[in-house]
Amino acid sequence: MSLLPNQKVYQGVLNEIRSFIEKNKLNPGDKLPSERELSEKLQAGRSSIREALRALELLGLIETKAGEGTYLSTYRSFQTVELLSSFILQESNTREDLFLSKRIIEKEAAKLAFDRFTDSDFVEINRIIDLTYNHPNDRHVAFFNFIFMKTENLLLTRIWQLMEEFSHTIKKDAYNPSFYRKLVELYTERHYAAIENLFNKLESL
Repeated sequence: MSLLPNQKVYQGVLNEIRSFIEKNKLNPGDKLPSERELSEKLQAGRSSIREALRALELLGLIETKAGEGTYLSTYRSFQTVELLSSFILQESNTREDLFLSKRIIEKEAAKLAFDRFTDSDFVEINRIIDLTYNHPNDRHVAFFNFIFMKTENLLLTRIWQLMEEFSHTIKKDAYNPSFYRKLVELYTERHYAAIENLFNKLESL
């Protein structure tokens, strides 16, 4: 096992375990090798293996069953985000940066999706807007999930989803209901340049 400069042993072990999971195509519910077996396979000390497994368990990625062994869990991202946010989002400036950054990503996604809408997409996005929701944020999430799907950019989509989950730990955020219809109108009327201005005017909508 090779380590990067200033990288702790257990961090290297985490990377090796991740590679092991990918290489062996393990799925949730599959059993991981024992600490001893991992120590032998990864050429790392048992204490480093134990520390790495504890980190994975804390994040909800694995679960240990007494007398049975360690298994891959179904990843529950919201629980992980909730845990990490208690450390990351302590300062008010960080929280403000989060919402601003999320808005910037949503704007860029709206631009990327502009040329990818079909007639059936317009029917679906209007259906999403017209649905009855328990909270305005539910409409916001459904609306932008569709927008991000149309971008076909998986990395950008995942970044937005993580930021959306982070923001939930502070408050449920949504735009004025008129915003969503205005954005769709810009799509149908082919006013690409106006998307920037629409997002810039969010506070006044």
